[in-house]
Amino acid sequence: MLRNSSTPVKANTGSPICPIPRIGWRPPRTVPKLKIDCLSTGVLVADHLCDPISHLPAAGELVLSERLPLEIGGCAANVAMDLAKLGVRVGVLGCVGHDPFGAFVRDTLAARGVDVSGIRVEPSVPTSGTLIVNVRAQDRRFIHSIGANASLAVAHIPIELVRQSRVLYVGGYLLLPGMDQDELARLFSTARASRVTTVLDVVLPGPGDHWSRLERLLPHTDVFLPNHDESVVITGLKDPLDQARRFREAGARTVVITCGGDGAVLVSDDCRLRAGVYPLPFVGGTGAGDAFDAGFIAGLLAGDDFRRCLEWGSILGASCVRAIGATEGVFNRAEAEDFMRRHPLRIVEI
Repeated sequence: MLRNSSTPVKANTGSPICPIPRIGWRPPRTVPKLKIDCLSTGVLVADHLCDPISHLPAAGELVLSERLPLEIGGCAANVAMDLAKLGVRVGVLGCVGHDPFGAFVRDTLAARGVDVSGIRVEPSVPTSGTLIVNVRAQDRRFIHSIGANASLAVAHIPIELVRQSRVLYVGGYLLLPGMDQDELARLFSTARASRVTTVLDVVLPGPGDHWSRLERLLPHTDVFLPNHDESVVITGLKDPLDQARRFREAGARTVVITCGGDGAVLVSDDCRLRAGVYPLPFVGGTGAGDAFDAGFIAGLLAGDDFRRCLEWGSILGASCVRAIGATEGVFNRAEAEDFMRRHPLRIVEI
Protein backbone atom coordinates (compact mmCIF):
# COMPACT_ATOMS: atom_id res chain seq x y z
CA MET A 1 0.00 0.00 0.00
CA LEU A 2 1.08 3.58 -0.69
CA ARG A 3 4.03 2.47 -2.76
CA ASN A 4 5.51 4.78 -5.33
CA SER A 5 8.88 5.33 -6.91
CA SER A 6 8.02 8.45 -8.91
CA THR A 7 9.15 11.95 -8.01
CA PRO A 8 6.56 13.66 -5.82
CA VAL A 9 4.80 16.71 -7.24
CA LYS A 10 3.95 19.65 -5.05
CA ALA A 11 0.28 20.19 -4.37
CA ASN A 12 -1.57 22.97 -6.16
CA THR A 13 -1.58 25.57 -3.42
CA GLY A 14 -3.79 27.88 -5.47
CA SER A 15 -6.83 25.70 -4.84
CA PRO A 16 -9.03 26.54 -1.86
CA ILE A 17 -8.30 24.57 1.26
CA CYS A 18 -11.00 22.13 2.30
CA PRO A 19 -12.63 23.01 5.60
CA ILE A 20 -11.46 21.78 8.96
CA PRO A 21 -13.42 18.60 9.72
CA ARG A 22 -15.77 18.40 12.69
CA ILE A 23 -13.87 17.08 15.66
CA GLY A 24 -14.83 16.15 19.17
CA TRP A 25 -15.16 18.44 22.17
CA ARG A 26 -12.03 20.12 23.44
CA PRO A 27 -12.08 21.03 27.14
CA PRO A 28 -11.40 24.58 28.27
CA ARG A 29 -8.27 25.10 30.32
CA THR A 30 -10.22 25.11 33.58
CA VAL A 31 -11.42 21.52 32.98
CA PRO A 32 -9.05 18.60 33.77
CA LYS A 33 -7.44 17.04 30.73
CA LEU A 34 -9.00 13.93 29.25
CA LYS A 35 -7.25 10.65 29.97
CA ILE A 36 -7.23 9.67 26.28
CA ASP A 37 -7.78 11.49 23.01
CA CYS A 38 -8.72 8.39 21.00
CA LEU A 39 -10.45 5.17 22.04
CA SER A 40 -9.34 2.48 19.56
CA THR A 41 -11.79 -0.41 19.55
CA GLY A 42 -11.97 -3.61 17.52
CA VAL A 43 -9.70 -6.33 16.23
CA LEU A 44 -6.66 -7.36 18.30
CA VAL A 45 -4.32 -9.95 16.76
CA ALA A 46 -0.98 -11.65 17.27
CA ASP A 47 0.63 -11.66 13.81
CA HIS A 48 2.97 -14.51 12.82
CA LEU A 49 5.06 -13.40 9.84
CA CYS A 50 7.90 -14.55 7.64
CA ASP A 51 10.51 -12.43 5.92
CA PRO A 52 9.87 -12.47 2.15
CA ILE A 53 10.60 -15.92 0.70
CA SER A 54 11.48 -16.81 -2.88
CA HIS A 55 8.31 -18.81 -3.58
CA LEU A 56 5.45 -20.61 -1.90
CA PRO A 57 6.46 -24.13 -0.93
CA ALA A 58 5.01 -27.05 -2.82
CA ALA A 59 3.44 -29.90 -0.85
CA GLY A 60 6.11 -31.31 1.44
CA GLU A 61 8.72 -28.69 0.45
CA LEU A 62 10.73 -26.70 3.00
CA VAL A 63 11.42 -23.05 2.14
CA LEU A 64 13.77 -21.04 4.36
CA SER A 65 13.05 -17.54 5.69
CA GLU A 66 15.51 -15.27 7.47
CA ARG A 67 13.05 -14.57 10.32
CA LEU A 68 9.67 -15.70 11.62
CA PRO A 69 8.79 -12.79 13.93
CA LEU A 70 5.80 -12.44 16.22
CA GLU A 71 4.33 -8.93 15.94
CA ILE A 72 1.34 -6.95 17.16
CA GLY A 73 -1.55 -6.91 14.71
CA GLY A 74 -5.23 -6.11 14.21
CA CYS A 75 -6.77 -2.76 13.34
CA ALA A 76 -7.39 -1.52 16.88
CA ALA A 77 -3.94 -2.52 18.13
CA ASN A 78 -2.10 -1.16 15.08
CA VAL A 79 -3.88 2.20 15.15
CA ALA A 80 -3.20 2.55 18.86
CA MET A 81 0.49 1.69 18.46
CA ASP A 82 0.89 4.17 15.61
CA LEU A 83 -0.95 6.97 17.41
CA ALA A 84 1.21 6.40 20.48
CA LYS A 85 4.29 6.86 18.28
CA LEU A 86 2.91 10.31 17.45
CA GLY A 87 2.46 11.16 21.12
CA VAL A 88 -1.35 10.82 21.07
CA ARG A 89 -3.02 9.63 24.27
CA VAL A 90 -4.81 6.47 23.19
CA GLY A 91 -6.59 3.55 24.82
CA VAL A 92 -7.49 0.15 23.38
CA LEU A 93 -10.68 -1.79 23.96
CA GLY A 94 -11.00 -5.36 22.70
CA CYS A 95 -10.70 -9.04 23.60
CA VAL A 96 -7.78 -11.47 23.86
CA GLY A 97 -7.50 -15.02 25.16
CA HIS A 98 -6.00 -16.18 28.44
CA ASP A 99 -2.84 -17.40 26.72
CA PRO A 100 0.74 -16.25 25.97
CA PHE A 101 -0.37 -14.48 22.78
CA GLY A 102 -2.93 -12.43 24.71
CA ALA A 103 -0.24 -11.45 27.20
CA PHE A 104 2.02 -10.52 24.29
CA VAL A 105 -0.64 -8.23 22.81
CA ARG A 106 -1.32 -6.49 26.12
CA ASP A 107 2.35 -6.17 27.09
CA THR A 108 3.39 -4.84 23.68
CA LEU A 109 0.70 -2.16 23.71
CA ALA A 110 1.42 -1.18 27.31
CA ALA A 111 5.13 -0.88 26.58
CA ARG A 112 4.29 1.69 23.90
CA GLY A 113 2.29 3.75 26.43
CA VAL A 114 -1.17 2.64 25.31
CA ASP A 115 -3.87 2.36 28.00
CA VAL A 116 -4.78 -1.35 27.97
CA SER A 117 -7.28 -1.30 30.85
CA GLY A 118 -10.10 -1.81 28.33
CA ILE A 119 -8.76 -5.13 27.04
CA ARG A 120 -10.89 -8.07 28.16
CA VAL A 121 -9.33 -11.49 28.76
CA GLU A 122 -11.61 -14.29 27.60
CA PRO A 123 -10.68 -17.55 29.40
CA SER A 124 -12.42 -19.99 27.04
CA VAL A 125 -11.15 -18.85 23.62
CA PRO A 126 -7.65 -18.25 22.16
CA THR A 127 -6.22 -14.91 21.14
CA SER A 128 -6.86 -14.11 17.50
CA GLY A 129 -3.93 -14.90 15.21
CA THR A 130 -2.95 -14.27 11.61
CA LEU A 131 -0.33 -16.18 9.66
CA ILE A 132 1.10 -13.74 7.10
CA VAL A 133 3.13 -15.25 4.26
CA ASN A 134 5.31 -12.80 2.36
CA VAL A 135 6.62 -13.86 -1.06
CA ARG A 136 9.00 -11.56 -2.89
CA ALA A 137 7.28 -9.41 -5.56
CA GLN A 138 3.84 -10.72 -4.55
CA ASP A 139 1.05 -9.48 -2.30
CA ARG A 140 0.72 -10.99 1.17
CA ARG A 141 -1.27 -14.14 1.90
CA PHE A 142 -3.28 -14.45 5.12
CA ILE A 143 -4.55 -17.32 7.25
CA HIS A 144 -6.66 -15.98 10.10
CA SER A 145 -8.32 -17.23 13.27
CA ILE A 146 -10.96 -14.87 14.69
CA GLY A 147 -10.52 -16.25 18.20
CA ALA A 148 -11.35 -13.90 21.08
CA ASN A 149 -12.35 -11.09 18.73
CA ALA A 150 -15.66 -12.91 18.21
CA SER A 151 -16.46 -12.17 21.86
CA LEU A 152 -16.33 -8.38 21.53
CA ALA A 153 -19.76 -6.75 21.82
CA VAL A 154 -20.96 -3.16 21.88
CA ALA A 155 -22.04 -3.72 25.49
CA HIS A 156 -18.35 -4.01 26.40
CA ILE A 157 -17.72 -0.38 25.39
CA PRO A 158 -18.51 1.92 28.37
CA ILE A 159 -20.26 5.06 27.20
CA GLU A 160 -18.48 7.14 29.85
CA LEU A 161 -15.13 6.08 28.40
CA VAL A 162 -16.36 7.11 24.95
CA ARG A 163 -17.47 10.49 26.26
CA GLN A 164 -14.02 11.07 27.78
CA SER A 165 -12.47 10.67 24.34
CA ARG A 166 -12.40 12.98 21.35
CA VAL A 167 -12.36 10.24 18.69
CA LEU A 168 -14.01 6.82 18.81
CA TYR A 169 -12.37 4.48 16.29
CA VAL A 170 -13.81 1.05 15.48
CA GLY A 171 -11.48 -1.04 13.31
CA GLY A 172 -12.12 -4.34 11.58
CA TYR A 173 -15.88 -4.07 12.13
CA LEU A 174 -16.99 -6.71 9.61
CA LEU A 175 -14.58 -9.21 11.21
CA LEU A 176 -16.34 -8.78 14.57
CA PRO A 177 -19.35 -11.12 14.51
CA GLY A 178 -20.43 -10.17 18.04
CA MET A 179 -20.68 -6.47 17.17
CA ASP A 180 -24.37 -5.79 16.51
CA GLN A 181 -24.97 -3.12 13.86
CA ASP A 182 -27.94 -1.43 15.53
CA GLU A 183 -26.24 -1.35 18.92
CA LEU A 184 -23.10 0.14 17.36
CA ALA A 185 -25.22 2.69 15.48
CA ARG A 186 -26.78 3.77 18.78
CA LEU A 187 -23.33 4.03 20.36
CA PHE A 188 -22.10 6.15 17.45
CA SER A 189 -25.19 8.35 17.74
CA THR A 190 -24.58 8.83 21.46
CA ALA A 191 -20.91 9.60 20.80
CA ARG A 192 -21.85 12.24 18.25
CA ALA A 193 -24.29 13.81 20.70
CA SER A 194 -21.31 14.14 23.06
CA ARG A 195 -19.26 15.72 20.24
CA VAL A 196 -17.03 12.68 19.88
CA THR A 197 -15.98 12.03 16.28
CA THR A 198 -16.87 8.52 15.04
CA VAL A 199 -14.39 6.77 12.74
CA LEU A 200 -15.06 3.37 11.14
CA ASP A 201 -12.89 0.91 9.21
CA VAL A 202 -13.64 -2.62 8.08
CA VAL A 203 -11.96 -5.93 7.33
CA LEU A 204 -13.80 -8.35 5.05
CA PRO A 205 -13.95 -12.01 6.10
CA GLY A 206 -14.63 -12.97 2.47
CA PRO A 207 -17.41 -12.47 -0.09
CA GLY A 208 -20.92 -11.87 1.20
CA ASP A 209 -23.67 -9.34 1.78
CA HIS A 210 -21.56 -6.83 3.67
CA TRP A 211 -23.76 -3.89 2.74
CA SER A 212 -26.53 -5.14 5.02
CA ARG A 213 -24.15 -4.80 8.01
CA LEU A 214 -23.27 -1.21 7.09
CA GLU A 215 -26.44 0.47 5.85
CA ARG A 216 -27.82 1.44 9.29
CA LEU A 217 -24.39 2.30 10.71
CA LEU A 218 -23.02 4.65 8.04
CA PRO A 219 -25.53 7.47 8.80
CA HIS A 220 -23.89 7.76 12.24
CA THR A 221 -20.30 7.61 10.93
CA ASP A 222 -18.24 10.80 10.65
CA VAL A 223 -15.29 9.24 8.79
CA PHE A 224 -15.42 5.92 6.90
CA LEU A 225 -12.02 4.53 5.82
CA PRO A 226 -12.30 1.40 3.63
CA ASN A 227 -9.71 0.46 1.03
CA HIS A 228 -10.44 0.15 -2.68
CA ASP A 229 -10.54 -3.66 -2.79
CA GLU A 230 -12.96 -3.81 0.13
CA SER A 231 -15.12 -1.15 -1.48
CA VAL A 232 -15.32 -3.13 -4.73
CA VAL A 233 -16.69 -6.12 -2.82
CA ILE A 234 -19.11 -4.03 -0.72
CA THR A 235 -20.51 -1.78 -3.48
CA GLY A 236 -19.81 -3.65 -6.72
CA LEU A 237 -18.30 -0.41 -8.07
CA LYS A 238 -14.73 -0.19 -9.36
CA ASP A 239 -14.02 3.53 -9.42
CA PRO A 240 -13.00 4.85 -5.98
CA LEU A 241 -14.85 8.13 -6.54
CA ASP A 242 -18.05 6.22 -7.33
CA GLN A 243 -17.48 4.05 -4.25
CA ALA A 244 -17.07 7.13 -2.05
CA ARG A 245 -20.25 8.66 -3.48
CA ARG A 246 -22.17 5.45 -2.75
CA PHE A 247 -21.04 5.41 0.88
CA ARG A 248 -21.88 9.10 1.15
CA GLU A 249 -25.37 8.48 -0.25
CA ALA A 250 -25.79 5.87 2.49
CA GLY A 251 -25.09 8.54 5.10
CA ALA A 252 -21.36 8.57 5.88
CA ARG A 253 -20.27 12.17 6.42
CA THR A 254 -16.70 11.85 5.07
CA VAL A 255 -15.38 8.89 3.07
CA VAL A 256 -11.71 8.15 2.35
CA ILE A 257 -10.93 5.30 -0.06
CA THR A 258 -7.31 4.19 0.21
CA CYS A 259 -5.99 2.83 -3.09
CA GLY A 260 -2.55 1.43 -2.33
CA GLY A 261 0.02 2.67 -4.81
CA ASP A 262 -2.61 4.94 -6.38
CA GLY A 263 -3.00 7.07 -3.26
CA ALA A 264 -6.37 7.95 -1.74
CA VAL A 265 -9.66 9.62 -2.60
CA LEU A 266 -11.62 11.76 -0.10
CA VAL A 267 -15.20 12.93 -0.48
CA SER A 268 -17.04 15.08 2.07
CA ASP A 269 -19.85 17.65 2.07
CA ASP A 270 -18.01 20.29 0.07
CA CYS A 271 -14.64 18.67 -0.54
CA ARG A 272 -13.38 16.10 -3.09
CA LEU A 273 -9.66 15.37 -3.12
CA ARG A 274 -7.27 12.86 -4.66
CA ALA A 275 -3.92 12.36 -2.90
CA GLY A 276 -0.78 10.84 -4.35
CA VAL A 277 1.76 8.76 -2.44
CA TYR A 278 5.05 9.38 -0.70
CA PRO A 279 8.19 7.78 -2.22
CA LEU A 280 9.39 5.20 0.28
CA PRO A 281 10.82 1.72 -0.37
CA PHE A 282 8.36 -1.17 -0.19
CA VAL A 283 9.14 -4.24 1.95
CA GLY A 284 5.69 -5.36 3.12
CA GLY A 285 2.15 -4.01 3.13
CA THR A 286 0.89 -5.38 6.43
CA GLY A 287 -0.66 -2.64 8.58
CA ALA A 288 -0.37 0.14 5.99
CA GLY A 289 -4.12 0.78 5.95
CA ASP A 290 -4.22 0.95 9.74
CA ALA A 291 -1.24 3.33 9.71
CA PHE A 292 -3.14 5.55 7.27
CA ASP A 293 -6.11 5.54 9.67
CA ALA A 294 -3.86 6.52 12.57
CA GLY A 295 -2.32 9.38 10.62
CA PHE A 296 -5.72 10.66 9.50
CA ILE A 297 -7.01 10.51 13.09
CA ALA A 298 -3.91 12.40 14.26
CA GLY A 299 -4.78 15.14 11.77
CA LEU A 300 -8.36 15.27 13.05
CA LEU A 301 -7.16 15.57 16.62
CA ALA A 302 -4.86 18.44 15.64
CA GLY A 303 -7.78 20.30 14.01
CA ASP A 304 -6.15 20.07 10.58
CA ASP A 305 -8.03 20.52 7.31
CA PHE A 306 -8.64 17.51 5.11
CA ARG A 307 -5.55 18.12 2.97
CA ARG A 308 -3.34 17.91 6.01
CA CYS A 309 -5.25 14.87 7.32
CA LEU A 310 -4.52 13.15 3.99
CA GLU A 311 -0.85 14.06 4.31
CA TRP A 312 -0.70 12.57 7.80
CA GLY A 313 -2.50 9.42 6.70
CA SER A 314 -0.34 9.03 3.62
CA ILE A 315 2.99 9.47 5.38
CA LEU A 316 2.20 6.97 8.12
CA GLY A 317 0.87 4.47 5.59
CA ALA A 318 3.94 4.91 3.39
CA SER A 319 6.39 4.57 6.28
CA CYS A 320 4.66 1.37 7.38
CA VAL A 321 5.61 -0.52 4.21
CA ARG A 322 9.33 -0.22 5.02
CA ALA A 323 9.04 -3.37 7.20
CA ILE A 324 7.08 -6.61 7.17
CA GLY A 325 5.40 -5.97 10.53
CA ALA A 326 2.31 -3.83 10.98
CA THR A 327 3.89 -1.11 13.14
CA GLU A 328 7.69 -1.46 13.27
CA GLY A 329 8.37 0.75 10.23
CA VAL A 330 5.89 3.54 11.08
CA PHE A 331 7.43 7.00 11.57
CA ASN A 332 7.26 8.83 14.86
CA ARG A 333 6.05 12.45 14.83
CA ALA A 334 9.46 14.04 14.26
CA GLU A 335 10.31 11.63 11.43
CA ALA A 336 6.94 12.15 9.77
CA GLU A 337 7.08 15.94 9.97
CA ASP A 338 10.61 16.00 8.60
CA PHE A 339 9.72 13.76 5.65
CA MET A 340 6.56 15.71 4.81
CA ARG A 341 8.51 18.96 4.91
CA ARG A 342 11.07 17.62 2.43
CA HIS A 343 8.61 15.76 0.15
CA PRO A 344 5.41 17.69 -0.62
CA LEU A 345 2.49 15.38 -1.38
CA ARG A 346 0.49 15.93 -4.56
CA ILE A 347 -3.16 16.56 -3.64
CA VAL A 348 -5.63 17.77 -6.26
CA GLU A 349 -9.32 18.62 -6.27
CA ILE A 350 -11.57 16.32 -8.28
